Order: sequence, then structure tokens, then C-alpha cells
Amino acid sequence: HACICSQAWQKQGLQPVPVAVNVSALQFRQPGFSSLIRNTLAESGWSAEFPELEMTESLLMSTAGANDPTMRELQELGVGLAIDDFGTGYSSLGYLKHFRVTKLKIDQSFVHDVLVDADDAAITKAIIGLARSLHMQVVAEGVESEAQLALLQEWGCDAIQDRKST
Repeated sequence: HACICSQAWQKQGLQPVPVAVNVSALQFRQPGFSSLIRNTLAESGWSAEFPELEMTESLLMSTAGANDPTMRELQELGVGLAIDDFGTGYSSLGYLKHFRVTKLKIDQSFVHDVLVDADDAAITKAIIGLARSLHMQVVAEGVESEAQLALLQEWGCDAIQDRKST
């Protein structure tokens, strides 16, 4: 559905934009998931640079790392991979180097009190620094105020999602 909508927007003269699609563990584990993505891209004519598959830390942790066939096939397709709600799972930071993840999305639970809670501020700033060091984009979820936005931009956050879109 995302591919069809994006193609329709482009036919209306809009510039192509990345579209994030949440992927559940059940979807990811279905036989032929990477083939479904490949076929959808081929049928829609949508470039692999525009879809971004968002996966949770726990889903990435449950794969066999870089040797997971589905993960490897998705990476070979060139589809963007994002870790959604980063910082809330039980991940190993070592996994970040095994996946060609293009984006980290900071969970809104850290962003919500970033202006008033020193621990949330430290965690958020550290995630941004980590993402930047690994050449990943970083998105803060749940941004509600101009002050939060300004601080996140100062720290190098690439994009935000307001609470309504998370």
C-alpha cells in the first residue's frame, strides 16, 4: 500500500520521499518475506531507496545477525532499515555493527522529559552521538515542543516525529 501511495504522489508531481513501514516479527519470519518486498518494489516501480523497514530491537536480536538470510536479502535489495523505539529493548550495542541499519529512532519515553530529566537527556544525547558516530540518521519520537526540537537539533538529531505521528 505504501508503494502504491508513493507512486501516486509522484504521478501528481510530488518529489519522492522515504516512507517508513513497521515490520512485525511475525511478518519478518514469514517464508518469502524478502521476496515479497522485492516483488512489491518491482511491481510498483518504486526504488529500493525509498521504503524504510522499521524493526524493533527485539526483532533484530532474534535474528541470526548478519547471517540471517532474510536480513541479508533485504540489505542486498538496498532497502533502508531502521531500529524503532531504540533504547527500550534488551539489545547489545554490538549488534549495531552487524546490520546495515540506516536509522535509529529514539523512543518517545526518553524524549518526553528530555528538558527536565537529566537521565533522559543523557540517554537521548548518547543515542544521538552513537548514531552519528556510526553514520546513521537519528529520529526522535514524540517531540511536543519547540524547546525539545531546538535541543534535539543542537545535539545533531536529523528528524523528529511529533506525538501525533508516533
